This record gives sequence, C-alpha cells and structure tokens, in this order.
Amino acid sequence: MDHELNITLTLGPFHFKISHKNHITPSLHDGTRNHHHHHHTKLHRKTSSLQTAATIASHASYAASRVSSRLSQHLRTLSLQSSRAMATTSSTNMPIEAPWKKQFQEHLSKMESPEFVFSSLHPAEKGSPVPYVPRARYCIHRAFWAELPENKHNTAPMNARNYASDMPTFTTDVRMSKTFEIFNTSPGHADRDSLIQGSGGGGPCEAVYWVKESMVQWRFKGDAFVIAPDIEGEGEESSGVRTVKSELGKRMRILKEDGIEEWSWKRELTGHFGNISPGMRGTFQAPPPGQPVDKPFDDKKLKLGEKVEDLEHPVARENFRVVVIRPHEVESVDLSDPKKSRRQVYKFNANDGSWSHEECWP
Repeated sequence: MDHELNITLTLGPFHFKISHKNHITPSLHDGTRNHHHHHHTKLHRKTSSLQTAATIASHASYAASRVSSRLSQHLRTLSLQSSRAMATTSSTNMPIEAPWKKQFQEHLSKMESPEFVFSSLHPAEKGSPVPYVPRARYCIHRAFWAELPENKHNTAPMNARNYASDMPTFTTDVRMSKTFEIFNTSPGHADRDSLIQGSGGGGPCEAVYWVKESMVQWRFKGDAFVIAPDIEGEGEESSGVRTVKSELGKRMRILKEDGIEEWSWKRELTGHFGNISPGMRGTFQAPPPGQPVDKPFDDKKLKLGEKVEDLEHPVARENFRVVVIRPHEVESVDLSDPKKSRRQVYKFNANDGSWSHEECWP
C-alpha cells in the first residue's frame, strides 16, 4: 500500500512542494494479532513519514529563507548601485583614472585660454560622392564632466565632488550646426531639428589641443553627447536621456560615496551655465546663428549683445547645452625636442575600464 504526503510552502516569490512517499507491504498472515501488528506498523510508518516530511519541510523552509534573504540583499545592493551610478556603473568595470589625464591637466594649466578644435561630420550635399564631410571649429575646454572647478563668480548650486571622469566638456547652442551633426551621425540618425532638442547624440568626433607653451599636441578620438534641460525632470525619461546617462555613467568614477544620492545631472548642467560669464550667457538669446540678417526673427525674444545674470533665464537656458566628449583613444605628440619626439597612444578598454599605452614615433 502506498502513502503519499505533499506539503506546499510559499515564501515570498518562492514556491516549494515537498513530497514523501512510503510503500507498505501487506502482511501475509491472517489473524487478529497480525491485523493489529499490521495496523500498528502502518501507524508507525505514517508517523515516521510525517516526521520525515516535517524535517524536509523545515530544511526547505530554512533554505528558502536563506535564498529569499540573499535575494532581498542583492536587490537592495542593485538599488543602491543604481542611485550611485545612474544604473550604469558596476563594480566590475569601474574605470580607473586615465594614465594621460594628469599630464594633460598640467598642460592645460599652462594655456592662456584652453582652446581646442572640435571636429564632427556634416551631411554632404546631394550628388556628393561621400555621405559626410568634416566640420571643425574652435571651442573652449570647460572641465572634465562631473569636475566643474570652483569659480567665485559662479552663484549656481554645485554638486559635491562625488564623481570624476576622463571626458572633456564644452558648451554650445542647440541652434549651432555641431549639435545637429552630433545627433545626425549617432546611432539614432536624427535628421530634423525637432529630434535634437533634448539630450542624446553619440556621433563620432575628434578634439585637438595645441599646447604651445609645452609644444605638445593632444588629440581625442571618440563620440560626443549633448546634455539638455530634459536630463532630469517630471515624467518618463526620453530614450536620449537614458542613452546619455547610460553611456556617460559608464565612464564616471566614484570618488566619494557620502551624499552620492544627492548628485544631480540637472545641477551639473546649471553649474556649467553659471560658470560662464554673463556676456557669454547672453549669446544664448541672440538671433539664430547663421541666419541671414535680412531674414525676420523674434526680436522681442532674441537680442544681440545682452548680458544674462539670471541662471534660469528662460530663453538662454532653452538654447544652452553642454557637450561631453567620450574619448576611446587619446594621443599626445611631444615636439619640444626634435631628437626626442615621441607619440604616446592610449586606448580605452571598455571590458575592464583600463587604458593601454603604446609609445610610437611622432
């Protein structure tokens, strides 16, 4: 005769079913004594089955509680990592400080004005044998992303220095052609102005710094991302915002965990706006860049040569953008001594966040 005991346990998201089956062979002897013996044996085995099942259930309950506890702990850890690194940075591929960065910063400090040439790709005219043509212009290096320097004239609220990065930044106007080029050559291939008003991008670019004071040229090869006012706010994030936070977040190093939950992308954006002069802020409410002067524009809203003190000026902030260059390869060429000239080539390894280094002829 078979006896089967089934116990079902539910612990949070886990469901356990414990089964115990006993097979009892009927007695071959007749008689009252054998009947009572057989009944006693069945009762004993049922009791034994219950005890065994209870033991199994106890062990299963303990194991399940351990699994549930570990799962809860893991989920708490993931949640903390998400708030610390914008759901992008993990402990296994946290980038190290770039080996070229310290020397580059030393050279920057010697420049009277940290100017560099920023190159992007512009769609070629119809009939051109190539799809894109290069475009270049001078820009001003503002800081590495998340490392905005102290400025006594900057009254904007600042983030604590929780993060560091190896990604140079500059400011631009959304109406400039470079903004369209960064979006148009990105994986999203934005092809009209309505698609480039928010955060996003990721198009290829190069940035070249000539440090005359040190006779060293620095070249950054990578891609560029645009940070717009929609980087933080109410409602669901756009795909562009998610892309920016994901791609740039992978390259942001945690320096200090204390207060990291308070770090804000929007505050960093406003900090960049406050870091430039009132006259420079005023350029973001100037007439449309590149538009012929005899073409009408909203002259009540847009004015040339104005100074902007208000850090939340609606027109200027609508057009203001921060561009972040994410380098994949960095080169420096030292031309200070013709007999010792060398080219240093550094390449980023996304798998472990490290940089390779190779010394080459200039």
